[in-house]
Amino acid sequence: MTPLVLATGNPDKLRELSPFFANLDLELVAVRALVPGWEVEETGATLEANATLKARAAVTATRLPAVADDTGLFVDALGGAPGVRSSRFAGEGATYADNVARLLAELEPVPAEERGARFRTVAALARPDGALERFEGVLEGRILRAPRGKGGFGYDPVFLVEERGRTLAELPLEEKNRISHRAGAFRAASAWLAERPGWLKSAGV
Repeated sequence: MTPLVLATGNPDKLRELSPFFANLDLELVAVRALVPGWEVEETGATLEANATLKARAAVTATRLPAVADDTGLFVDALGGAPGVRSSRFAGEGATYADNVARLLAELEPVPAEERGARFRTVAALARPDGALERFEGVLEGRILRAPRGKGGFGYDPVFLVEERGRTLAELPLEEKNRISHRAGAFRAASAWLAERPGWLKSAGV
């Protein structure tokens, strides 16, 4: 099987994203399984820049094709914040709970009808020869006043998918993977690869 390196230090993503590539003749491998302690500083000003930066950094570290994503939560009442800094909204080294707590604190005076938000994901596929492709997924929703649900990660417990009447953290993984922003981006990447079975192999693996 052709290896495809998942360029993230987040173990939750490997579990969530592996099903999207299950029908392809490739093995999704976490970069830290190959390069222990791998890290890259997300210095890009956009999701596109950070996804590209991470994918190319993983390619450099492993000499294998890699896929990376960057996701942001864009809240209307906060002028689009936390956006590209979503994982660091409460500061460097912030936990999921820290980020959610800051988000809820900033939105405390905002009424329910003005809490519109969207998750946006950009996924980047990169090869050692420099070839690069990017894909996007978006999910619209609303921010609740308190977390609900035990699944998912990040802001999932406070992000209400209105047509489902549940937060992303309340949805089973299979259902989440049908509708989420990350699902949209990685489903597009997987479909693109399925139509081009030689794209990864042409990287010399």
